[in-house]
Amino acid sequence: MSSKAIWEDVKKNLQNRHKGNEYVETWFQPTNLNEVKEGNQGTCFDLSVPTELHKYWISEHFLREIEDSIKELFDSPFSVEISVSDNPQPRIEKVENTVQETVDKPIYSAPSPSVSSLGQNSFNNTTSINTPKRISVTPGAPGKYNNDNLNSEYTFSNFVVGRNNEFAHAACHNIAENPRGGDYNPLFICGPTGMGKTHLINAVANHILMADPSKVITYVSAEKFLNDCVSCLRRAEMHKFRKKYRDRSDILIMDDIQILGKGEVIQQEFFHTLNEYLETGRQVIVASDRMPKDIKDFEDRIRTRLEWGLIADIQMPDVETRVAILNYKAEKMSIPMPAEVVNYIAKISRRSIRELEGNLKKVKMVSELQGLRLTLDLCKKVLSHHDSKSTVTVEDVLKLVGSHFTIKLQDLKGKSRTKPILTARQVGMYLIKKHLDKSLVEIGKIFGGKDHTTVLNAIRKIENAQKDNAEIRKDIDDLNRKIHNLTGV
Repeated sequence: MSSKAIWEDVKKNLQNRHKGNEYVETWFQPTNLNEVKEGNQGTCFDLSVPTELHKYWISEHFLREIEDSIKELFDSPFSVEISVSDNPQPRIEKVENTVQETVDKPIYSAPSPSVSSLGQNSFNNTTSINTPKRISVTPGAPGKYNNDNLNSEYTFSNFVVGRNNEFAHAACHNIAENPRGGDYNPLFICGPTGMGKTHLINAVANHILMADPSKVITYVSAEKFLNDCVSCLRRAEMHKFRKKYRDRSDILIMDDIQILGKGEVIQQEFFHTLNEYLETGRQVIVASDRMPKDIKDFEDRIRTRLEWGLIADIQMPDVETRVAILNYKAEKMSIPMPAEVVNYIAKISRRSIRELEGNLKKVKMVSELQGLRLTLDLCKKVLSHHDSKSTVTVEDVLKLVGSHFTIKLQDLKGKSRTKPILTARQVGMYLIKKHLDKSLVEIGKIFGGKDHTTVLNAIRKIENAQKDNAEIRKDIDDLNRKIHNLTGV
């Protein structure tokens, strides 16, 4: 069998093994065999991918499985290299929830590449994808920038990467390495409050300035942008505002842009500022607690431009990642943390990373003030206000279902019977019954006063659909996993 035929079989086998998994299909589908070379160490399979981001992801999460699959069909010594194609395929324009997907069996990968190794063509050692990782970056001298509290402590080196944020991290790191306003422009980071969005966008700015202090970066909160606009309007000095935000900067980074939906004039200025950057090939990164389509009163022309680039979603980290974050924070604060204490805090801190860190600081403070050793019993006593069973609320389930199916909460609870909304509503009823054990009457009230027989029929329909509908079964599995990640149980 020829090397090219071997590669076609490898690709076909891997795609069949992970059929229906968007996470794998998104990144592996564009991978092709560029050439087969013979060298001193045997045959070299040179794989081509369309972008540096694809190269990062294939190397990071799929290289080991590719090598194992080739090994099954190829007896001679070989190596695998990955290079970026000179003729890149169309870029990925939108990825919202694919980073939450898990593969059918564990995928092993090369070690997390450092800044210096990201551009190399070969990766040798292996590490599990389930192990949270940090990319090391040495802080450098700050450069020139307009900023609204740019935090030099927020870097890639102290950002813990897990399944919940790895796509957003990879996109940010790629832009930090190549801040030229390329394929991922604008980059839209989306996620609930306290999930690390601000850390990531600060890390991009700090990384760029470390590499090139001459870069001028405008890092600003949307509130500061709004206040500056209003102030300049009152003084009839809009020319100064436009010069500050449009003419003096190489890169625009804006946090919490959801508040810009409040005013027509503000949106107009933001639209023209955004347009100016995109037309001149300058990078824009924005962060929000909701998707562009969900920002109330946002103009369509702004929404479409934000959706034109790359959207990366961040969710609450799973228990394993929360443990990794706690271990890192405890090490940084020089707190001796028994494993059982770390696991307990990680398990009950399920709302945000801020809550996680807050609980750690609370336990540390009580331990130091009372001169007590940090034990599990002390931890449970201090954090007794948390429900150790880590149950979710109705609103938690509704938010997860709405986010998963991209449906607004009012539609989920409303009367619309269009198929996507109806299916999402039935899934919501099923999950509330399963995880919260509410009565049929209570569930009916949650969904706008539905009759208990309607709720019962909906639950039975989802139960039956899981037996022969792979798509519904996958939706339920994904949502159950997200609820597990939220509760830790």
